[in-house]
Amino acid sequence: MKIGVGLFGNNGGHQIHGELVNHPYAAIVATAAMDRSLLTPEQQSDTDIRHYDSLEELLKDERVQVVSLCSPRRANQVNEAIMCMRRGRHVYAEKPCAMHEAELDQLLQVESETGCLFREMAGTGFQQPYLSIRNLVQSGVIGEVVQVFAQKSYPYHDARPQDEAIDGGLIGQNSIHAIRFVEHVACVRIEEIHAMETKLGNPSEHGGLHMAASMMMRLTNGGVASIVANYLNAKGFGSWGNEHLRIFGTKGFIEAVDGGARTRLIVGDTDMGPIDTSGPEESYWDMFILTLLGKAEMPVTLEAELHCTRMAIRAKKSAQAQTH
Repeated sequence: MKIGVGLFGNNGGHQIHGELVNHPYAAIVATAAMDRSLLTPEQQSDTDIRHYDSLEELLKDERVQVVSLCSPRRANQVNEAIMCMRRGRHVYAEKPCAMHEAELDQLLQVESETGCLFREMAGTGFQQPYLSIRNLVQSGVIGEVVQVFAQKSYPYHDARPQDEAIDGGLIGQNSIHAIRFVEHVACVRIEEIHAMETKLGNPSEHGGLHMAASMMMRLTNGGVASIVANYLNAKGFGSWGNEHLRIFGTKGFIEAVDGGARTRLIVGDTDMGPIDTSGPEESYWDMFILTLLGKAEMPVTLEAELHCTRMAIRAKKSAQAQTH
């Protein structure tokens, strides 16, 4: 018997219906507040999948054991996640799963109280080439990490919400990937973070969307990091995301540039060239399901996973302080 999954919303574009096609351990049993045209033809015609108008109705379906949240309004998602857990459902949530630190603390508390598994869609560091970089950093080949530079750039389009409460805004839904580069790929925890952001370049004259942000960080080992994030990736670049990651250590450095298309490892006097990224990616969703089944464990603790979200929240607070 497969684990029954309910899908709520599709805001953010990361709903997991695609990962559930012929999944060996889980299957969609219900949807709510979701554009059904996104489902595959087979899923659309599957009479075992019931469609509801609200999350409350979906939670009345006893077949639903896990709820995947891509809530229509991100600012409401934390309360929706808590409601799911209090009704005995495990939760897999789009980022940012919360927009205030007190909300993160509440999520951690409710997860502990209910015994339900809660996870954010935080698989950035477990996709290639970043998983291979993570493994190399953990091997010690570049020595102790001293400095990290990360970039996350997406294109602008008119459908981007001007209201940050809808998708979390630039720092909450974009920069968090770069924060994960620092903590989950360079494997160094952020101790202190500061940010500045600008609406310059926003085509909407009175819009609230921030177009670019810069961040500086102090790491717990005494190292430093910086992040560039924006909605300025021009179409001519050729891919949706323009990511860069450079990790400088005491023995060498490792990098992935041009959206992860090119990698390079330097150790001492030797240019090792591109790294081997042929190993399989580790689907965070599959890890989540296998953990529920007792067949695996998540690669990071929930506290460590949500620490990236916590740092994004603090970065946003820092940026807001700069404008007042």
